[in-house]
Order: sequence, then structure tokens, then C-alpha cells
Amino acid sequence: MILQQLSFLDWLNGHLFACPFKSYFGLDCPGCGLQRSFIALLKGDLSASFKFYPASIPLIALIIFTLVHLKFDFKFGAALIKISFFAVAVIVLINYIYKIYNHQLTA
Repeated sequence: MILQQLSFLDWLNGHLFACPFKSYFGLDCPGCGLQRSFIALLKGDLSASFKFYPASIPLIALIIFTLVHLKFDFKFGAALIKISFFAVAVIVLINYIYKIYNHQLTA
């Protein structure tokens, strides 16, 4: 008998955190899909990552830039972080409105 070994990403995919908002209200929250998107990104599947949560790649870029800015203190870094944060928030909001409009929220 051949035992199938699971990779760390397969294990991680089977042990996602439960969404408290979804547990209480039965609907997806604006952040639902972020974990699956991150796992798809780790697997190298950019299109699946974008489909799960469109704001994941800009959010990761924002976090990386913020960490680099904390180390090197760019001249306009703080202003760029504020603008980028607003842009990511707009992407999250548009994605959530899209899910509501197309009845993609799970109930």
C-alpha cells in the first residue's frame, strides 16, 4: 500500500481559521477568502489567488513596503503607505459589493 504524503500547503488548506463573522451571521465578511488566496499565492497560482481575494497581492505588497519603510525611512514613504492603504480598502469594498450584487455571499 502506498501512503500519500500531504504537503504543508495541503495541510494548511485543511486547517483554515473559521470566520467569526460568518459563524455568527451566516454571511461572508469582507475578509473572507484571504486565507485561501494566500495559500493559492504560495502555490504559485496567481489567478486563483486573485479570484479568492483580489486585495491579497496589493495587501502583501503594502506590508512589505511598510516593513522596508520602517527600516530605511523613505522621504514620502508614510504618505505612500496611507494612499496604498486607502487603495487596498477600496479594493476590499468593491469586491464585497460585487459579491453582494452577484449573490456570491454564502448563507
